[in-house]
Amino acid sequence: MKSYRIQLLVAILALMPFAATESKTDERQLSFFHTHTSETLTVTYYRDGEYVASALGELNHFLRDFRTGDVTTMNPDVFDILYEIQAVSGSTGTYQIISAYRSPATNEMLRSRTSGVARNSQHLSGNAIDVRLTDLKTAKLRDVALSLQRGGVGYYKDSDFVHVDTGPVRQW
Repeated sequence: MKSYRIQLLVAILALMPFAATESKTDERQLSFFHTHTSETLTVTYYRDGEYVASALGELNHFLRDFRTGDVTTMNPDVFDILYEIQAVSGSTGTYQIISAYRSPATNEMLRSRTSGVARNSQHLSGNAIDVRLTDLKTAKLRDVALSLQRGGVGYYKDSDFVHVDTGPVRQW
């Protein structure tokens, strides 16, 4: 009976939210490939209990609106969600960026050309990112993102990408 309780405790701890298990000395690193610019970036964005300002600057530039060159301050919670997805799934792959920050002009242009682009998109605030993960099927990526309950998750099966954002928990 005692070993069963230990196994149950281990299983429960494995399912606990990431933030409850983080350490002040951990490092969080992510690797990216931008599908529109062919740029790559591997960056440690969090170290010793705090975000690394220079790394966040690199990420803000990397995730700029590639159509206009406009840069915003991305919400670091987006990076934490991506990091958590990899931690929970066991992925060591590279995130392929489909879209991150969108300027108002880009968002309006996309809204005029296609359905499904929100007028007040989370992309406008630096709170969203559309991705693939090289070593994880997008359906699995979606499932892991949904299990985190950290924000919005959109699954675009035909275009083969997943949207994650820091807004209210919801899915489409």
